Amino acid sequence: MQKVKEFRTKNNLSQDYIAKAIGVSRPTYTSIEAGKQELSAEEAQKLASLLGISIDELISGNVTNIEKYKQMILVYLRMNLTKKKDGKIPKTKLAKLLYLADFAWFYNHSESMSGMSYRRIAYGPVPDAFFRAIDELEEEGKISVDRKEVDDKEMFLISEEDSNRNEKISTLSIEEIKLMSDIGKKWKDKKTKEIVNFTHNQLPYSLCRPDEIIPYELITQEDPEMVY
Repeated sequence: MQKVKEFRTKNNLSQDYIAKAIGVSRPTYTSIEAGKQELSAEEAQKLASLLGISIDELISGNVTNIEKYKQMILVYLRMNLTKKKDGKIPKTKLAKLLYLADFAWFYNHSESMSGMSYRRIAYGPVPDAFFRAIDELEEEGKISVDRKEVDDKEMFLISEEDSNRNEKISTLSIEEIKLMSDIGKKWKDKKTKEIVNFTHNQLPYSLCRPDEIIPYELITQEDPEMVY
């Protein structure tokens, strides 16, 4: 909850206003902003709703940029990262490439590229918004998602629609795209299982519990060759 004050001031809200809105006294709210007192689950939900952010964003201090995240997806889809001529990327591999970009950027700049909050799930670190972003891009006609059955498991293969290839990547800097390109080159033609195993062996994943939000700060303790 370290960024509660920052979220409040960005929304031009007073301490009195928020204290009344979440049902606490001003001194209590002041203690919350100072990190001397914890929010209850109900108070946290009220505060997140008031600020227009999710509970995960409130806890992590990272406000997501879904449009930037969607353009990060498009950047990777344009890199032709598989041996197949159609350029389709397995959804799980795409999710891991995005994770590596966000955490590698934090490693060098002390901030996430997209602001996404990544959760520790069985197949690796993934933000809840990943599935929303894929659905929205498909609904917008920007990507194609092929659903196939492989060994009794459903596989999703993702590619950009030809009609969308002229869309300008406007939310990412040249430096950000360069980092994504370096990550893409390293993992080009590698199997999904390889990148999943790599992310599982990183400190951010190995030190967190199942379903826990992974703190970005953990990547700063990683050896440089293990960042991506």
